Amino acid sequence: MPERGRFVVFEGGEGAGKSTQVRMLADRLAESGYDVLTTREPGGTPTAEAIRELLLAPAAEPMSDRCEALLFAAARADHVAKVIEPALDSGRIVVCDRFVDSSLAYQGSARGLAVAEVAEVSRWATAGLVPDLTVLLDIPPARGLARAVDGNRMESQSAAFHDQVRAGLLALASAEPHRYLVVAADSTREEIGAAVWEVIRERLPEPHHEGLRR
Repeated sequence: MPERGRFVVFEGGEGAGKSTQVRMLADRLAESGYDVLTTREPGGTPTAEAIRELLLAPAAEPMSDRCEALLFAAARADHVAKVIEPALDSGRIVVCDRFVDSSLAYQGSARGLAVAEVAEVSRWATAGLVPDLTVLLDIPPARGLARAVDGNRMESQSAAFHDQVRAGLLALASAEPHRYLVVAADSTREEIGAAVWEVIRERLPEPHHEGLRR
């Protein structure tokens, strides 16, 4: 049986540069001989991508906060069962743009739902899957929003909402510092990538291990 892979997640507010860092890390892992899978949330499967359209479309019909939280959890359940867990079981390195912490910060801290309840729903949806490392790209919301380009429904929320998202993410990182790497996202992408790689490489098995050979 191959050694189980590693699960790395990038979190952060809008415009923090998560997608860029996911690609940079994946390229570096592949160059180092690892079998790497990149994915995103919500998304990663046809069902989850359809839910993504419901959640993020700029002209989406208003929905209740609980409905929003449950849709994110539903997309995540399909994503974990069909993509993330099979990849980890086969020994791959999975690098994901957002995961459970986004729900805790966006639907919990920012929407005002009980964070503990959102966490419980997420634990059930993911069968308790926890990232090996979460990289939090921290940036003042106003600066991040100024460079965000998607124009999705989340980006259009109030400044206070985005302030709460940032506070929620930082609180999560403070509570579990062993599982987080907090990086100032207003550095250059090369500086951010170097900081991430320095931590990642210490947590990976050698790429020649069975199941991790590219």
